[in-house]
Amino acid sequence: MLNILAQFKKKYKFLEDRGLRIIGLKVVDPEKKTHVIEISRPLIFDSRMIPDRFEGLKIKRRIHGNLPEEFQIDRDAIDWHKREYIWAPERFEKFTDRCFNEIKKELNDPDISREEVLDALCFGDFQAHKEKCQRLIEQGKIPPYQDQ
Repeated sequence: MLNILAQFKKKYKFLEDRGLRIIGLKVVDPEKKTHVIEISRPLIFDSRMIPDRFEGLKIKRRIHGNLPEEFQIDRDAIDWHKREYIWAPERFEKFTDRCFNEIKKELNDPDISREEVLDALCFGDFQAHKEKCQRLIEQGKIPPYQDQ
């Protein structure tokens, strides 16, 4: 497994200049002995450049650094009706709409479309994330987005 991590580091080392941090292997289920490769990246990063899996291991993504106002939430809210989901699709849309030109510049892609920016910021596939969030809302696992 360490060989897989070494291969991953070698293949994606070039993304470190863009803020990628390769944290290492992490056990997510000790009973099943399930491992993942854990990475961290800034919010403005093209997630499409990182696969969901590498050599059979799932990639666990985290976001580091300061977050813009659209992602500032009360993480300590106890009341369900006041809770917020930080990665709500609407937050990505608002941030993209407010900072579209800055994001294009940061991604070094002046021709990137709004939809491509959303995919890049939102774990590689914005529509899939939006659909997953809708299912989780319907199941009561995350609260619906409430515009402030």
